[in-house]
Amino acid sequence: MSIEKGRAYFRSLGIEDKVMEFDVSSATVELAAQALGVEGARIAKTLSFKTQDEGCMLILAAGDARIDNRKFKDKFHLKAKMLTADEVLEMVGHPVGGVCPFGINEGIPVYLDESLKRFVTVFPAVGSGNSAIELNLDELYEYSKALEWIDVCKLPE
Repeated sequence: MSIEKGRAYFRSLGIEDKVMEFDVSSATVELAAQALGVEGARIAKTLSFKTQDEGCMLILAAGDARIDNRKFKDKFHLKAKMLTADEVLEMVGHPVGGVCPFGINEGIPVYLDESLKRFVTVFPAVGSGNSAIELNLDELYEYSKALEWIDVCKLPE
């Protein structure tokens, strides 16, 4: 099960006790915010996109952020095309609703969007649609093995 991959990853870092599992779904930004009692913007959603080489990349963004197609194309020189649910499970190793950069399949580049920098801590999923972990931005960068901070999102007006 995918939550076990996420738990094993954090166990290897000695912080498995920080992983939270809920009796309710946290598979969307809104549900995760309700489960945690925080504003939706603090949910670090993980978006999965196709790459030119038939692979994929992950971008973590604030819960209220949306991909800006122009910024994405300028950064990656390709159109933003999200993976299907089946592709996500196969390529990343976690199901939609629990996608995160922890305990994923090898070779997937991970990026963090600047939209997250508004917060001291954020809450990404840990591999299932009813899990989360609270991390500060330095921890998120380190544990996600992010390549860099990027600016490919827009915030609501």
